[in-house]
Amino acid sequence: MNLKFKKWTDEEFFKIREEVLKQWPTGADVNLEEAVAYHKALPEHKNFAKKLIDAKVKNITLAQPRAGVALIEQHIELLNFLDKEGGADLLPSTIDSYTRQNKYENCEKGIEESKKAGRSLLNGFPGVNHGVKGCREVVEAVNLPLQLRHGTPDARLLSEIMLAAGYTSNEGGGISYNIPYAKSVSLEQTIRDWQYCDRLVGWYEEQGVSINREPFGPLTGTLVPPSISNAVQIIECLLAAEQGVKNITLGYGQCGNLVQDVAAVRSMMEQAEEYCKEFGYENMQLTSVFHQWMGGFPEDEAKAFGVISNGASAAALAGATKVIVKTPHEAIGVPTKEANAMGIRATKMVLNLLRGQNLPNSEEVQFEKDMIKREVKQIIDKVLELGKGDLAVGTVKAFEQGVLDIPFAPSKYNAGKMLPARDNNGMIRYLNAGNLPLSEDIKAFHTAKLQERADFEGREISFQMTVDDIFAVGKGTLIGRPATK
Repeated sequence: MNLKFKKWTDEEFFKIREEVLKQWPTGADVNLEEAVAYHKALPEHKNFAKKLIDAKVKNITLAQPRAGVALIEQHIELLNFLDKEGGADLLPSTIDSYTRQNKYENCEKGIEESKKAGRSLLNGFPGVNHGVKGCREVVEAVNLPLQLRHGTPDARLLSEIMLAAGYTSNEGGGISYNIPYAKSVSLEQTIRDWQYCDRLVGWYEEQGVSINREPFGPLTGTLVPPSISNAVQIIECLLAAEQGVKNITLGYGQCGNLVQDVAAVRSMMEQAEEYCKEFGYENMQLTSVFHQWMGGFPEDEAKAFGVISNGASAAALAGATKVIVKTPHEAIGVPTKEANAMGIRATKMVLNLLRGQNLPNSEEVQFEKDMIKREVKQIIDKVLELGKGDLAVGTVKAFEQGVLDIPFAPSKYNAGKMLPARDNNGMIRYLNAGNLPLSEDIKAFHTAKLQERADFEGREISFQMTVDDIFAVGKGTLIGRPATK
């Protein structure tokens, strides 16, 4: 089956589906007709898609943590703790690393070892191994909507099982769950595999069951220029919409400058709406998710709460529909449930204080919005040109040529020529645009902004700025200044 930007036929989908369900024995328990009936019987307050739409209408920002452990009972305990003690509005099942690599035999061993140890020896919830029955135990035991969060290049079986169990949201995409996560998985393969995941959600939609899809916005989470992440989000949005997905949450990872963050979220949503209309997708429900700081965190808990609160403020002022919450233990490792709940409570306090407030569309915000939109359009125009109108084919060719380029990604299919750095106000600019199809005036603008910083700091524009910026937040500042500054 050749890669095409075209909705799969039922014949194509169900033929591949036969093989997907054979990947692990629990696949045999997936019954789509029974799953549709189960979803329709779920109360509305457990539906992710509906809760997001309601939040968007009310102009409020919901808080969602990351969380996942190996055993069902402990996972349920963790999620209910984050609901009751943390005040989460939405809940995740974050999947373990073995499942992300489709190593289900390793998961089985991890589950058995976890039972013997009495604690989780996996870094997440092995949904495929627990199967529809086990995952549904989680759905039944919690009182909030559940999202599948993972990082899996091939999430087809995982999606089948957990959606059939009653999960009403699935995070990821063919670009965002490949290039930042995998080294040697071809983009052509992951786009096809995620067309399958999207077609599955589109099929549910056609049966009257609304399931949310959420591309992963932060990508590598390290100095990603907004126009790169926004372009990827819009491409993944269109890839999903083509397969019949109607409820999509576009993501963005906090960069740190409030004006740029607000401008990025708003421009992302405005352009996504425009592109959906241009491509003929109707009755789309688009929402946004803001990821709190994804880079290095300070070890000091008080300082970590400062970073968390800063992210919560940016999410609220940007008007994001939800925010993904960090914990005060980010610099240490996997957080305790208590630390996770504290991160949610701190975030919720800020969201409550800022409820109803938005950062006005000032001249500065509007300028950044316009700049980001211009850059995104130039990138997507080139992607379409390379694909001769086919967005999926164009995306593969764009990565081959560095037209799409994600900084610090492990994938060998990523050019890695583009380099970012902060300007003197902490906004992320292009230090080296690589092969990005940006006009000369835009490149000159980025260079001029970096020159302002270089002049202020008394040094040359160089990659050392990037290195300094990577470690800055962990050391207590946003911009990586030389010691004398």
